[in-house]
Amino acid sequence: MGYKETLLSPIKIGGLTCQNRFFAQPMECVDSDAEGNPTEMTLQRYENLYKGKFGFVDLEAITVTNESRARKTQLEIMPRNEKALTKFIRSLKEIDPDIPIVFQLTHSGEISEPEFSRRVTVKPLPGFGGDLLTDEDVDKIIDEFAESARIAQAAGADGIDLKFCHGYLGSQILRPYNDRKWKYGGSWENRSRFAYDLMERIQRATNDKNFILGSKLSLWEGFPGGCGSAGPDSPLMDLTESLDLVKGLEARGACYFVESLGNVHATMNFMEAVQDEPYLSYLHFYFANLLKQNVKPGTVVIGSSFSPFRGKKNKLLAVEPEKSSMFAVGARCIEDGMMDMIGLGRQSFADPFTPRKLEEGREDEITYCTQCMNCEELMLRQKPVGCVLYNKPYTELFREVRREYGKLAELHT
Repeated sequence: MGYKETLLSPIKIGGLTCQNRFFAQPMECVDSDAEGNPTEMTLQRYENLYKGKFGFVDLEAITVTNESRARKTQLEIMPRNEKALTKFIRSLKEIDPDIPIVFQLTHSGEISEPEFSRRVTVKPLPGFGGDLLTDEDVDKIIDEFAESARIAQAAGADGIDLKFCHGYLGSQILRPYNDRKWKYGGSWENRSRFAYDLMERIQRATNDKNFILGSKLSLWEGFPGGCGSAGPDSPLMDLTESLDLVKGLEARGACYFVESLGNVHATMNFMEAVQDEPYLSYLHFYFANLLKQNVKPGTVVIGSSFSPFRGKKNKLLAVEPEKSSMFAVGARCIEDGMMDMIGLGRQSFADPFTPRKLEEGREDEITYCTQCMNCEELMLRQKPVGCVLYNKPYTELFREVRREYGKLAELHT
């Protein structure tokens, strides 16, 4: 079977069917309005993914609270947002009603930005800190997640992605570093209680077999005491807890998982390989395969970090170009049973029409991500995010950012 046939074949997730094996990763783009509602800029991004025929779309890190958040103009999901989110989903479903979209629910915890929100922590991590969360605080956060899931369902979303990755609150509670003696810390039983109680509450709040539940996971954060390490300060990898988490979530209704690694501030290169280190993407295949080996038949595993493979011209060595392209490698991973779908993040910025162009035989028209990471700089500067290289409005915005921060740098010298 050629890679086109593999990548364009349908697959079921729970009671839903995806038209192909392309998954649009949840990419934070910092372009909501002042109340956290989608703007025209937000809608344009997701309309392009729908028109580009991604088989499965994940709405970026939408926060369940306004109190603690990482981005000033981050999408929010509270009762005040339900009307706007309903209109947003309706617009997408008018383009293609058969493309499932899930909402990635999140709370930023210690990654919350103190300039405009409250930074909170389960145990102060060097370089972060924040107000110490209590048992009651976390119980309230679980209530907020459950209410947000109800709103997502009412707005027309097809499911939920619980964000247990990249150093956000889910990771903070789950990691061995959280050895504090409290309801949600210390033993694995206590730390996993947050994830399991949360999944059970959302299951009850939505109560529909066709409303799919899943999670994006950092199986290994890559620093001492992080998720997937052997102890609170151990640098050794031990995936016992990570795999137990997968099985526990699956037992509580999860029907898909998105594999990931790393931490957005501590070990970002494991999360998304940079231009000079594309080979770090190979790590994701190992972890996706391990994940696939530990789930039940029918549970869908989605792999990550495919953008560095580009077309037949990339920076990977020791492999034939035609075998190292995004499509060739993605199909190989699916055919060999390592995963069921391939996730595109930065590539979805570079060309949101990638699946459609493959389907229509227009591969030579695809614009590929160069891993310049300028989109990442826009996010860190709290600016709307998009591809700086291929999308002119973001090119101009990036130039403005560089001029603004260049002047600031001059003032501080």
